[in-house]
Amino acid sequence: MSSRLIGVGVGPGDPELVTVKGVNALRAADVVVVPVMDTLERGRAEATVLHYVPEEKVVRVVFALNERTDRARREAAWDAAGERVAGLLGRHPAVAFATIGDPNVYSTFTYLAHTVQALVPGTVVETVPGITAMQDLAARSGAVLTEGTEPLTLVPVTAGAAVLKDALGGPGTVVAYKFGRQAHEVARALRETGRLDDAVWGSALGLPEESVRPAADLEDGPLPYLSTLIAPARRYGTRGGKL
Repeated sequence: MSSRLIGVGVGPGDPELVTVKGVNALRAADVVVVPVMDTLERGRAEATVLHYVPEEKVVRVVFALNERTDRARREAAWDAAGERVAGLLGRHPAVAFATIGDPNVYSTFTYLAHTVQALVPGTVVETVPGITAMQDLAARSGAVLTEGTEPLTLVPVTAGAAVLKDALGGPGTVVAYKFGRQAHEVARALRETGRLDDAVWGSALGLPEESVRPAADLEDGPLPYLSTLIAPARRYGTRGGKL
């Protein structure tokens, strides 16, 4: 039988936000791989996983998670991680990979699966969806993501603040990920597009150091790298007005 690599979304940090299906997948797998930036650091995915599976079942694999400038280093890290997981698949029929958020939304799992399938042809890749940071921030802040016919745009600010500003010029809700290092540029884009007053940002959602604040506080930056912003669509108080 073919080996199975299962990407499991474990949510943004609150262990209570892992789905029942996600917990079952973690427990059913022979081993659970968690990404870390170095061998000494416990990442958010690992901390969440340890609420549901014993530590001896967890395998820590180093990834260059935030590397964007050194392509050679990033590629070498992906190759090394893929080879490590390929070795695990040679010994175990089912390997789970825990990723924060959802495995199909800006996840390291995408690159891992691509690498492993090249190394171990015939590997079956599956994913279990997870709750995203934008959903968690919406719940914790009371921000409504979409109504009626409104579009929803998700922008990684690593693509540049100009991309975010273009999205903010549109009619719908805009969510920004990974903007902590560009907090001032994000605040400027919100101000220039008239979207600052209703916007909210959050970081470390579900963790002791959680912060959920109005976007007007962005001037206090820089913020944690994994910060999330919601700029709700412009609404005018009419119930069902966007239907």
